[in-house]
Amino acid sequence: MLSSAEALLTARGKSTKRWDPRVDAREDILADVMGRSGNLRAPTVRIGNIFLVGFNEDIYRNVLGGA
Repeated sequence: MLSSAEALLTARGKSTKRWDPRVDAREDILADVMGRSGNLRAPTVRIGNIFLVGFNEDIYRNVLGGA
């Protein structure tokens, strides 16, 4: 599913990254989105063709257009 995404935004606390699955290395993306258990980190949300992995209030606000 992630390879079909237009963009992938990841967050770990205040640190955020924007990935382009069509260009960026699959291994680098997976290292950022996978948790210690080997599962996708939570929360993971799909909005259209954009995936949000992890939580950062600013990312959600920007993607969802909230104030």
